[in-house]
Amino acid sequence: MIILKKIIPILLSLLLLTSCAAVKPTEPVSRDIFAMDTYMTVTCMGDKAEEALDKAEAEIRRLDALLSVGNESSEISVINRDGAGQVSDDSRIMIEKAIEIYNGTGGAFDITVYPIMDAWGFTDGNFRIPDSTELAQLVSAAGTDKLTFDGDKITLGAGQGIDLGGIAKGYTSDRLTEIFADCGLDYGVISLGGNVQFYGAKPDGTAWRCGIKDPYNTEELIAVLNVDDVAVITSGGYERYFVGEDGNTYHHIIDPKTGVSADSGIASATIVSKSGTLADGLSTACFVMGVDRAAEYWRTRSQDFDMVLVTESGEMYVTAGLEGKVETSCDVYVIE
Repeated sequence: MIILKKIIPILLSLLLLTSCAAVKPTEPVSRDIFAMDTYMTVTCMGDKAEEALDKAEAEIRRLDALLSVGNESSEISVINRDGAGQVSDDSRIMIEKAIEIYNGTGGAFDITVYPIMDAWGFTDGNFRIPDSTELAQLVSAAGTDKLTFDGDKITLGAGQGIDLGGIAKGYTSDRLTEIFADCGLDYGVISLGGNVQFYGAKPDGTAWRCGIKDPYNTEELIAVLNVDDVAVITSGGYERYFVGEDGNTYHHIIDPKTGVSADSGIASATIVSKSGTLADGLSTACFVMGVDRAAEYWRTRSQDFDMVLVTESGEMYVTAGLEGKVETSCDVYVIE
């Protein structure tokens, strides 16, 4: 059961560009990169900041080439074509985390939904509405529990394909923080589309301020989080969608159990965690699960993450670990 505790709304006092802003004693360096089908900005400060940016960009491009389902020679594309294969250490880590999230959330996050995503056109932009027979066949083939994963070898079930895109950007930002640490940087901010990860603390000792987009007006912010040294990752139906000939809107966050856009009553799900990999997968899972199931799951893993859920009716649910760290004009309820 969710314990509701209404918080008096706090008016936003700061307009933020992109997702974060900070006062720094000296000038940081930044680099804009387009990869993984999104625009990215990596910012950092330290004696080896330029070296760190070079290594960060190289790492982003390496992982993009390794994981992209749009690249026929990528590791994931080859596995999907052959139905089996040997995976790299990077893919192994992501698949292990994906299996963990799949099992913990009752299948709400499922890397085998790729054929379903493809049928809807979310992989190539050729949007269409699959008929019920096609969807039923695709849903019956899906399920991370139907693939075999042993060490560095994976075998897909009949009719399956995998896509690590739902967890890859979070893993990438984790890798970049490792590069920052190796380079001895003072701090860094990694913005990979809707994913933001902070490395280190702000020089003035205050918290990082990270904005959450308004799912109904993405030019505006619905909230600002005050956080330290964590990943903040949001999933929302506004990110990729199309309007069908039937006049209905279909978004890319697929409920693996139905094969259609998740209809959980959530407009956006934001996860805050030390692990970008975990946060990325859980932002999708919690969106699919809805408020009640997501709250239930959080109580079993509250030491690993916190979350902000914005409902379609305009309510905001915040887990107890973020109480007092959210600035918003919405009605806020605390999940305890």
